[in-house]
Amino acid sequence: MKRVVLSTTMLVMLGLAFAPGAHADKKKISPNTVSGAKTVNAQQAKKLFDQGVVFVDVRSDKDFAAGRIPDAIHIELKKVYSKNTLSEHVKPGQKVVIYCNGHSCLRSAKASEQAVSWGYKNVYYFRDGYPAWKKSGYPVE
Repeated sequence: MKRVVLSTTMLVMLGLAFAPGAHADKKKISPNTVSGAKTVNAQQAKKLFDQGVVFVDVRSDKDFAAGRIPDAIHIELKKVYSKNTLSEHVKPGQKVVIYCNGHSCLRSAKASEQAVSWGYKNVYYFRDGYPAWKKSGYPVE
């Protein structure tokens, strides 16, 4: 009887392991838009950069140290980003571009959403982020 129970248990576990969707890719994708913010691509972000708009990098310390958009303000989302830290660099009426590591990074979407909730009216959500900037051949530090 123990063998039957053990065999049945093993079959059920194997069936679950190989069931469609059992190991579906749970990779999160950033939203295309953030309510109250304007989504920009690399070319549009570059135009804003050329106008002197403040860029805020919300990536990890390690990613920021590895390379960034020149003169970007680093406000690490999970440790430092807040209404106070953002307002030290950007006032609610100023334009601000917020970016992270592209489509698989949710940080810029969250940071943009928070900035809008704090009363920022000119938030540019650079969804494609640093990878697209670099791929476009734009300057990096």
